[in-house]
Amino acid sequence: MPEPIDVVAAVIEEDGRFLACRRAAHKAAAGRWEFPGGKVEPGERPVEALEREIREELGIGIQILGHLTTDETGPIRLICLRARLQAERPVSSTDHDELRWIPRGALGDLAWADADLPAVRLLTASRV
Repeated sequence: MPEPIDVVAAVIEEDGRFLACRRAAHKAAAGRWEFPGGKVEPGERPVEALEREIREELGIGIQILGHLTTDETGPIRLICLRARLQAERPVSSTDHDELRWIPRGALGDLAWADADLPAVRLLTASRV
């Protein structure tokens, strides 16, 4: 069985709301919601990969606060890290056609990508 692909995602909370991003029509899983991030490149640590991906996708810097979850879904090992914005809220993304700030209690109302569901369940079930 091949090794899963390591992917990192930023769980960014601000003022009690979480940043959710909808995959654009030209991307796999188009129309599904996810936490922003991307693949870990060879030789990169997850933290470095996430900082790079968020700069590339959202044009902003983030501060990594710690680990939230790591789950394998099919060929993907998704590493979700809590993060804080280091600038104004992003308004656009290279990979997403919509960005929303969602209250914790409404996270479950979105059609999430399968890999993000374990983190969404954890966030909605507790105050982590």
